[in-house]
This record gives sequence, structure tokens and C-alpha cells, in this order.
Amino acid sequence: MRDPYEVLGVDRSAGDAAIKSAFRRLAAQHHPDRNPDDPQSQQRFSELNTSYQILSDPQKRAAWDRFGEAAFRPGGAFANVDFSSRASLEALFGELLSAFGVQRGRGGDVKVRVSLSFEEAALGCNKEVTYDVQELCPRCSGTGGEPRAGDTECTSCSGRGRVRSFFGLGPLAMERPCPRCHGTGRRPLRDCTTCRGSGIVGARRTQVIAIPAGIETGTARTLKAQGSQSAPGRSPGDLVVEVQVAEHPVFRRTDDDLNCVVKVTLAQATLGAEIEVPTLQGTARLRLPAATQPGTVLRMRGKGLPHRFGVGHGDQLVEVNVEIPRGLSDRARRLITELAEELGPSAGNEPRTLRDRLKDWLT
Repeated sequence: MRDPYEVLGVDRSAGDAAIKSAFRRLAAQHHPDRNPDDPQSQQRFSELNTSYQILSDPQKRAAWDRFGEAAFRPGGAFANVDFSSRASLEALFGELLSAFGVQRGRGGDVKVRVSLSFEEAALGCNKEVTYDVQELCPRCSGTGGEPRAGDTECTSCSGRGRVRSFFGLGPLAMERPCPRCHGTGRRPLRDCTTCRGSGIVGARRTQVIAIPAGIETGTARTLKAQGSQSAPGRSPGDLVVEVQVAEHPVFRRTDDDLNCVVKVTLAQATLGAEIEVPTLQGTARLRLPAATQPGTVLRMRGKGLPHRFGVGHGDQLVEVNVEIPRGLSDRARRLITELAEELGPSAGNEPRTLRDRLKDWLT
């Protein structure tokens, strides 16, 4: 057993906060779920687990400081405490919390991000995602033993299937399922050659995810029991799919409404017209009233996104942008000048009229 201070990279005078911080940082870095292709990651994580259990418990830490590894050998004060499984720390905390009526999650949740086009998110689609999980070894069915090799009594629990754990919260001892044999009381004579005795292997899985219409960036979909199995005998975690929606060159979203800008000619804005407007379902006809001012917003009801928590759709809001023509001929310039004069002067304090805009443009 290595020096737990050395394993966690902390000084012998380190406080509880520094020890916990070091463990969290290193455990996140070396957790087997994050290193499925590294066969040594489980050993490193188990070593971190062991070191943290010793240094986070005042009694175990004091025993190590005084006696070193001898305190955890047969005959030592903590000889019956099993540090061999990577699930040991989870089980220790889980048993204690359960005793006080606090429920823990299963662990093993897997998060993936899926990228959608604006149209896919707006209209809904089926999306294929591929992700890495931990699952029961198919060779040994999670037992950790080589098939037909036989088994023997577990030395950690002496065949009882349960071990006693000591906690640093006082003279508190609690029995829990043996993490080495997973509560069976038996250990295989030979480890499975596929999973090396852990009962868990890494795998790549592909799922087709149904994306509901109107989903937004940052929304997460949860598929129950489609994540990783952190240890044999535990339920699989969930698959959490987080959605990232791409920007659209035409549309912008406000809740369930769509916003877009359309260009119209000076004549269309002045006289009124029926124009074509892009929508998610194709183009639609929109009546442009006479004397429509630049920046006017027209509403197309029911042309927005589906309401996710109700019936119907949002609206499409169309902002009118009056396009001023370029490269006028002499005749066109004379006609517009005559129009500006025909419209007449505006009062000094009134808003700027189309005549004012025309005069500015021509001068």
C-alpha cells in the first residue's frame, strides 16, 4: 500500500478541505468511466479511493500516521476494512446516507450533446447518437470470473457476503454488501480475461433519439436506464442528451415565435402589395398595407413554432425593410423629385415623412 499522502499529493499537515479537493480533482481525472481504453485507470482510481478513505477518516488517518501500513494488515486495527473495489467508497457513503434516510442516485449517467439544424429543432426529427458506456461483461455476465473456471470463498468477507465498515463520525460500525464479491460470498478462481475480474467493460452504443418539435438549445432529454452500469448488481444510469441548435440565416426565435426581416420596394411600401414571405413550411403570401413604414412588424398567426406544452403554434413576426433603389436613371430621378414635391412640406415638429426621406436621398 502506497503512502496516501503521496498518492493524493498533499502535505501531512493538510486539512480536510485540501484532502477532499485533491481527491475530487484526481478522481475526476482518473475515473475509469473517463478512461475506458486505459486498463490501468481502475487500479489508479482504487488507489485514490483507498488513500481518501484513510485520510478523510480521523481514526484511520491517526492509525496511518502512527503505525503506517501495519494498521491495515491482518491483526491491525482496520484489518477488516476492504479497499479493493472502486465501488468501495461509493458503498461506504451510500450505506451511511441510507441509514439516515437519504437516498443516493445510481451513478452511471452519461451525457452527450447532439447538434441540430434550426429546421430539425423547429419541426422535430429522429437523431442518431453514438456514445461510450460501461456495461456488464458479455463473457462472464458480470460475475468477473472466467466461465466454467469455478469459484471459491471470498477472502474479504469470509464467505458471508457482507463486511463491516467503520466511519469517522464516532464509534459507528455498519455492515454492507462486500464490494469485492458483490455480496455473493464467492470469488472466481480465475478472473475473466475480457473484463479482468471487474465484471464491467467499455462499449460503444448507438441510439436513435426522438427530438420533439420546438426544442431549444440547452434542453436535455433523459432516457432512463440507457447509460452506464457503474458496478455489477447496480442499475444502469440514464442517458442525458443535451441539444445544441444552430443559428438560421433568416429566422430568429423568441419563445415560440419566429422573427424575420423582408425587403420590399419603395412602390410596394407606398401603394401596398401582396408579397412572398419565407416560412419554415415554405413560402407564404402576406398582404402589405399601403403606406407601410420601414421597421413595421406584421404578424402571421400560427406560422411560428409548435407550443411544447400546449396545442397550436406561435406566430411569425415579419419586419418590413424598405429597399431604396440604386443607380437611378435621369427619368427615374425626375419622377421621384416630382413625387417629393407633390407630397408637399411637412410640419416642423412632425415625424419625418416619406417626402423628407426622398429629399435626403436625392440630395
